[in-house]
Amino acid sequence: MLTIICNAPGKLSAIDRAKPVRGEGEVLVKLRRIGVCGTDLHIFSGNQPYLSYPRVMGHELAATVEEAAADSRLLPGGTVSIIPYISCGRCSACLKGRTNCCRHIGVLGVHRDGGMTEYLSLPEEFVLKADGLSLDQAAMVEFLAIGAHAVARARIETGQKVLVTGAGPIGLAVAIFALLDGGEVTLLDGRTDRLDFARQHLGITSTVQLGADDEARLSAITGGDFFDAVFDATGNPKAIERGFGFVGHGGTYVLVSIVSSDITFSDPEFHKRETTLLGSRNATRADFELVMQAMRGGKIPAALITHRMALGEVPERFPGLTDPAAGVVKALVEV
Repeated sequence: MLTIICNAPGKLSAIDRAKPVRGEGEVLVKLRRIGVCGTDLHIFSGNQPYLSYPRVMGHELAATVEEAAADSRLLPGGTVSIIPYISCGRCSACLKGRTNCCRHIGVLGVHRDGGMTEYLSLPEEFVLKADGLSLDQAAMVEFLAIGAHAVARARIETGQKVLVTGAGPIGLAVAIFALLDGGEVTLLDGRTDRLDFARQHLGITSTVQLGADDEARLSAITGGDFFDAVFDATGNPKAIERGFGFVGHGGTYVLVSIVSSDITFSDPEFHKRETTLLGSRNATRADFELVMQAMRGGKIPAALITHRMALGEVPERFPGLTDPAAGVVKALVEV
């Protein structure tokens, strides 16, 4: 089967691998769509903290069932979405229902080979029926679930002021679910094209571009109080540190992006605000189900998908996705 492997930063190649054999308790799936996310771009550029090379990328996955056990709830040909966070089910985090931060987690495309291939055999518990969803939609569930999980962590209340810093796919996912929870969302980013996209397709009317007056503009939006909840989705250490200053008194700061760096902040300011600081990692099955329900209800815009390529085209075309001029929001690889 055709498989795309990242041998080292900046080096992708197409190889032939044997088709996997379904194991006991597993489902053999045929990959149909693979979403490209920031993690994949970081792997390609060489700055993903949890990875060793070579690696088959790809964890935003839509597939159809190829083979399942006779008593499986999954039927051959059915559309499925994959939970790529393979958790152990035994550690303290898993026993508390926090499978997204399992001590022994193996994320497809990061800790173990992922979905830029034609077939995978996976434990059935990580294969979700995606009835009523298109293949394109099923491939978007994972990154949207990360946004939904982050918003759930913050427990946003209707009418609260919310700031999302970073208007990439994860930041947009956070913004979508913060809006659905009743938050008044402002988006901060340096790219005018991303802010224009959010206004046009997501209905976010409050956007601020990075610049000399951005802090004053954020202050004006909130009457000087700043924000009840701030979400960082920048992947930039300096931006993360700066974001502490945008949290209002009694507010919450959620770090969605991850960086290979130490983060520092002013302890007096942190205590003065009685800031709640939260990490948000991956997503849970409940988050996946919430996203699929929102999709079935027509609440997720299809315009998030901006680029497509075939699996065999990945070595040639993938590097172009890193160019800001390409205007990529979400790229899909079709199998």
